Amino acid sequence: MKMNKIKYLVPLILAVGLCCNLLGQTEQPKIVIQKWVDPSKEIPISISGFTGEVAAALKFDLEVMGCKVVSPEQASYSIEGSNEGNVQGRLFIAQTKNQLLGKAYSGGTLRDQTHTFADDIIFALTGVKGIAQTKIAFKVDFGSTSEIFISDYDGFNPIQVTHDNSIASAPSWVPGKMMLVYNSYKSGFPDIYSHELSSGIRKVIARYSGSNISPAVSPDGKRVAMILSKAGSPNLYVANIDGSGLQRLTTTKEGESCPCWSPDGNTICFTSRSSGSTALYTIPSTGGQMKRLQTIGAINGTEPDWSPDGKMIAFTAQMGGFQICIVPAGGGEAQILTAGADPSWAPNSRTIVFTRSTARGTRSLSLLDVYTKRVKDCSHIKGSCSQPVWAR
Repeated sequence: MKMNKIKYLVPLILAVGLCCNLLGQTEQPKIVIQKWVDPSKEIPISISGFTGEVAAALKFDLEVMGCKVVSPEQASYSIEGSNEGNVQGRLFIAQTKNQLLGKAYSGGTLRDQTHTFADDIIFALTGVKGIAQTKIAFKVDFGSTSEIFISDYDGFNPIQVTHDNSIASAPSWVPGKMMLVYNSYKSGFPDIYSHELSSGIRKVIARYSGSNISPAVSPDGKRVAMILSKAGSPNLYVANIDGSGLQRLTTTKEGESCPCWSPDGNTICFTSRSSGSTALYTIPSTGGQMKRLQTIGAINGTEPDWSPDGKMIAFTAQMGGFQICIVPAGGGEAQILTAGADPSWAPNSRTIVFTRSTARGTRSLSLLDVYTKRVKDCSHIKGSCSQPVWAR
């Protein structure tokens, strides 16, 4: 699909997507919440009355979030509606025809309205906020250069954020703000920048001798973990979001990479070769002893990402190929989910966006429902896409 490179559209798309609320949405009766009891089982639903892009987007959204579209005879819930002029939809219990949700939507595009309707359906069925209105950031490679992009969670409406004509990588959202932190070779060296999307203002967070890479913003948006080689080998550091107050957390000779934060901000999980092989470790975010995280059944763990509910850590295992795995946050038996790399959790702690190789030899973004293991590809974007990260 065509890429929009006008950077000044970034505030507009974020205002629609990150706020997760259509200003023109018509107020209707409150949603009746059902709370589907077994998240490992797909919710059977039927859909009728919608056409074209609305029908396709609604099916995609609901299946990503744990539903399965079936015939009316097999459905536990039925969705009816239309999209002539605007999206109007109702959700019923299939057998009793009791209505759980009925709304008409306006404002934004039909696709925006569809995402909002899908999120309302998921909330009515599970009591968990949907993810169809969220955003992702990612890297796109163009041969010898790469740039940072943002898009809707499904890959639609891509917007190019950086125009450095160098190597930009490792984006990390600042929670609750229209801001990214990422690594760029804009100056000729690997430095870490913050980037206000509404104004385009960029500031240097880390520009030390050697490498300044792999930034990860804390859940409260006040600190950033990163890998710096200013003292020799690549070690883990933490600083304030403006780069001040730098603190070194590790001192290994083998080097670290890929930090991520626990939801409470007290712990950082990262990759290290301090034991001789690549493995996951944790360390208090204020400093202390690093501890190896057990990932039984999965070796060479890297690229960890902590689920927002704090229960699981997703990571990439290198075992004759790259595999997306999850493990309890305290360590233990790992579960291999699918082939791929670069996992990032959605705000619902259920869906993961990740990278997988294509038949063309490039990389693309896909979405994984952890409970059902359903995988759906994001809308294709020109270039080779990787390092996705979900806005929370």
